[in-house]
Amino acid sequence: MSKNKSQIIAQFKSKFDKFMNNLDIEFDNYDIYVQAFSHSSFINDFKLDKLSHNERLEFLGDAVLELTVSQFLFKKFPLLPEGKLTKLRASIVCEPSLVTFAMSLNMNDLLLLGKGEEKTGGRERPSLIADAFESFVGALYLDKGLDTVETFLSAIVYPQVIDESYTANRDYKTELQELMHRRNKGTITYNLLDESGPAHHKLFTSEVLLDGKPLETGEGRTKKESEQNAAKKALNNSQ
Repeated sequence: MSKNKSQIIAQFKSKFDKFMNNLDIEFDNYDIYVQAFSHSSFINDFKLDKLSHNERLEFLGDAVLELTVSQFLFKKFPLLPEGKLTKLRASIVCEPSLVTFAMSLNMNDLLLLGKGEEKTGGRERPSLIADAFESFVGALYLDKGLDTVETFLSAIVYPQVIDESYTANRDYKTELQELMHRRNKGTITYNLLDESGPAHHKLFTSEVLLDGKPLETGEGRTKKESEQNAAKKALNNSQ
């Protein structure tokens, strides 16, 4: 039995309360955050106001990120020339980086998607996840102001920028999922094959499967790293 809009929103609010509690952020306006995570497919499914999806908030959040990240870089790297500051900002405010920041918070679990988008892997799609991060920043700015946005970014984004050589960590698992979705190939899953070594220095081996058929294997010091390495190999073989 499919859920109605009220049930979906109620479930979202329960998750969102925990999400904001973990961030230690008090908020005022539920509705603006519901909008921040509402994809156009969700709006279309329930025939809601065409402008109640998150694209306008994404537009605002992008501008807020440009400003706040620019100020952070300006202060952190006082000797860096304009050209290098611009490149560094671009490597932070880009899809792979935003996806990494969002996934560190499991932000994709909050996405409000239409049935079709949900079935075709929209919850793992990098573009949707990055857009949601920007939309959330836009909503946070409108609800609580620039100081709260700065507090949020200081906890989630800025600590990742240790020096001027920062580049986005590629999320090979998400990239592979996106590629298979575009090609209508099937469903990607992962399976842990082996776990060896002492507790302080374990080695994990995982395989990536397409519709249950093995594609590649990967190793790593964590289960997540082994899956990423398996996905990286599969991606390289799929180009």
